[in-house]
Amino acid sequence: MALVSVADFELKAKGKLEKNALDYYKNGAGEQVTVSLNHEAYKRLRLRPRFLRDVSHLDVSCEILGEQLQWPLGIAPSAMQKLAHPDGEIGMARAAGKAGSIYILSTLSTTSLEDLAAAAPETCKWFQLYIYKERSVTEQLVRRAERANFKALVVTIDTPINGDRRADARNKFCLPSHLSLANFEGEMAQGVVSCGGGSGLNEYVATHYDPSITWKDIKWLQQLTHLPVILKGILTAEDAELAREFGCSGIIVSNHGGRQLDTAPATIEALPEIVAAVGNDLVVMLDGGIMQGNDIFKALALGAKTVFIGRPALWGLATNGQAGVEQLLHVMRDDFEVTMKLTGCPSLADIQSTMVVHESAYWTRF
Repeated sequence: MALVSVADFELKAKGKLEKNALDYYKNGAGEQVTVSLNHEAYKRLRLRPRFLRDVSHLDVSCEILGEQLQWPLGIAPSAMQKLAHPDGEIGMARAAGKAGSIYILSTLSTTSLEDLAAAAPETCKWFQLYIYKERSVTEQLVRRAERANFKALVVTIDTPINGDRRADARNKFCLPSHLSLANFEGEMAQGVVSCGGGSGLNEYVATHYDPSITWKDIKWLQQLTHLPVILKGILTAEDAELAREFGCSGIIVSNHGGRQLDTAPATIEALPEIVAAVGNDLVVMLDGGIMQGNDIFKALALGAKTVFIGRPALWGLATNGQAGVEQLLHVMRDDFEVTMKLTGCPSLADIQSTMVVHESAYWTRF
């Protein structure tokens, strides 16, 4: 079967992944309403193309926090990528580098910060960070990210506890014994390998993540590092304004792929109010639900400076390792360029907010 869409890669990946890994990657929280919303919300948006514009030459490059990128799509942090393929995080990061994209490494990676930095030196790398109960653990991770030439810290703020991930509980999710959380040693490295009555990841989060963190801890982190601090998990204008007030460099509008709070809004639904509140002061980015070039365009039109994909990249990795991710990114880049040309936009600067409207805008005319 020719792989010409994210859905094709997903179907192929589902045939290769064992159930423990597939359910972990695929499923969200609760009844998975938000997982569905992330996709369905894009379908309710209509494009308003402009024609008779010269689109013979296309420039989709962009600059994000001082980094020049070939196009406005990066790879979001996903934990334990060697569950999908032995190439794991290194294959994913190398593919991102070849595509001219940002790669965000998860704290809960199966490849260490140092090994990834050595294996993908040309890739623009950010490090996703959790704040641990033991602050020295977080501080050590920050110092290692600085030494390994990561360009930013992406703090996930929506996980004081793990969401109600029922598939993981049913499967008693755990890492296979040949894998570990490579950024740690001892019990913290093996903490998701064994579990009691439910998900091993739930137990790990409950044991180590700090549910008491507040905005003062964001200030502590900024005083700790020279790296830009980006907050991932913003869903309201109010929190976006606080991110600005506390001096963050950027935010990622994210609902954790629908894996934390079920019935939270789709990220594309939350984006406009956030852009209206802080879009002139912070770099506003987005993840969640991006499946095609059409979706990238809609997010950019509504104010995002770049977008990130999580599950689609995992489907590419599971399909054929690094080569699979490279192929998936090529498919998405081609699709995005088709959308740019068919909407009359030879550059990102030509994308206007008026080019995207909710479907209801048409029905109100009848």
